Amino acid sequence: MQVKLYGIRNCDTVKKARAWLDARGIGYEFHDYKTAGVDPERLKSWTARLGWEALLNRSGTTFRKLSDADKANLDEVKALGLMAAQPSMIRRPVVEAGDTLLVGFKPDQFEAALA
Repeated sequence: MQVKLYGIRNCDTVKKARAWLDARGIGYEFHDYKTAGVDPERLKSWTARLGWEALLNRSGTTFRKLSDADKANLDEVKALGLMAAQPSMIRRPVVEAGDTLLVGFKPDQFEAALA
């Protein structure tokens, strides 16, 4: 199974997910969307599967620094635009493994889906 992990290299949650995968000998490709960006079509496919609310990181500093106008009346189109323009607003990590799509790092979910 091909595993692709999307995130930001310096994110503590991404580091935990990578350490979990490494400890179990699960190979993966890492895509740093802070430096490499994220394909808008991939972002749309993730939101189609999980909903934009599951992907938008509202607790991060990038989101909190937005103006009240940018935060107001959020919908899928607006959220997709924000996440594409500022990938730090995407919850991390995002893991694609075959038909599996995981968002965030929860060891029990990783165990069930990847081990």
